[in-house]
Amino acid sequence: MSSGPAADNRFLTVPMGRLFLTNTLPMTLVMSMSGLLNVVDASFLGHFVGAGALAAVSLGFPVVMVTIALTTLVSGGMSSLLARHLGAGDKDAAANIFARAHGLSLFISLGLIVFFLIAGRWGLAHLLGAQGDIAVMAHVYLSILIFGMPVQVLLGVHADALRNEGRAGFMALLSVGVTLANVTLDYVLIVMFDFGVAGSAWGTVLAQGLGLILLIGMRLRDRSLLPLSVLTRHRWHGDWKTVLSLGAPLSLSFIGLALVSATVIAVLNLTAAAGSADTVAAYGIVTRIMGFVFLPQMAIALATQSIVGNNVGAGHYARSDAALRLALGVAFAYCLVVELALLAAGTRIGFGFVADRAVAAQVADILRPMILFYLFAGPVLVLALYFQAVGQPGRTAVLTLVKPFLLSPALILVWTTLSGPASIWFAFPVADAIVLVFAATLVARTVTKGPRSPGFGLTMTTRQA
Repeated sequence: MSSGPAADNRFLTVPMGRLFLTNTLPMTLVMSMSGLLNVVDASFLGHFVGAGALAAVSLGFPVVMVTIALTTLVSGGMSSLLARHLGAGDKDAAANIFARAHGLSLFISLGLIVFFLIAGRWGLAHLLGAQGDIAVMAHVYLSILIFGMPVQVLLGVHADALRNEGRAGFMALLSVGVTLANVTLDYVLIVMFDFGVAGSAWGTVLAQGLGLILLIGMRLRDRSLLPLSVLTRHRWHGDWKTVLSLGAPLSLSFIGLALVSATVIAVLNLTAAAGSADTVAAYGIVTRIMGFVFLPQMAIALATQSIVGNNVGAGHYARSDAALRLALGVAFAYCLVVELALLAAGTRIGFGFVADRAVAAQVADILRPMILFYLFAGPVLVLALYFQAVGQPGRTAVLTLVKPFLLSPALILVWTTLSGPASIWFAFPVADAIVLVFAATLVARTVTKGPRSPGFGLTMTTRQA
């Protein structure tokens, strides 16, 4: 196939402001729909099933983060390579990496299913402290999600491929439709059929299956996309190491979130047994809220990744730097608005999920300290995805892995030891502040080393590192 920048690649020709807008807004809608689904799902469980169901789903949150991490491991690593191949006009290389991502998806999914069958019940009981009815509900919920893992990972691969092929608008429309279908399924299964947490899990899996079918249909109809026939012409195995290395930093950040969540749950169960179920339920609500507000900033970062990857692949470094500058400003503004809104909401936000005043009050008590430095979270994530897009996973790792794997767990344990479990939420803003210092130091050192590139000055330097 041809090599060299593709003349019809809009990532290389459209004015940067319009390009950023037309990619970020659809991706934000896509991500927001996913986050909204989690919020509505938690509200259904809290109001129609009870705080116990929320506690069970919260106990499963670390495992859910692992499934997201594995999905991101494949789709994120593929995206970094796919965008650069498409930007360079090398469709044969793009098709090759697309096919191998399918093989890696199925291999990882089957591995997780086998591991859960062997160790799932033991992990819930001994690592997360699940007992009684809550343990049973948590196991049912996770079993359905994990057996649906192949659908989730393949959906991630096809969605990220379309994003890098310039179909963000279609992805937005699809996301709205699938989310509405998922909300409907959740209502029917949870409220009307009284399936409880199983209804929540089945609604998710069925909606993901519908999304995958629609994405495949899109690829079958649009001849400008990589055809599905490449899956029969290219091997599904081999050279997985490159995909894994590029996808690992962002993927491991989700594993880190699982570790942090498991640490919080373990501390609450060990030190506040009398009220730990309510606190875990409140923490579960907070994770849904933070997940919802996090996804739009992830959309900004992913749109930046696609724009930067295509332009770096074509050698248009000034455009990639312009995209970075724009994304940093937008991410900061978004996170500032979110922080102010959550601080102003107070206890009212908790009542959107439960009628229990004690749980709603704990939601506010957890949120206030956690989001003190949230306004810097978006810019740090944008920088991390920028470094991934230019093929520098080591720098991405510094910005995404230090906090969840080292800082947050250590600070949680320190705060618990010194001041008790009620103060553990202050560990989060301290970790955010330390990561911000790391990010500022990394940018300063990168810009001052090597020849300057136009604009922000990172692309040429990172390419030579």
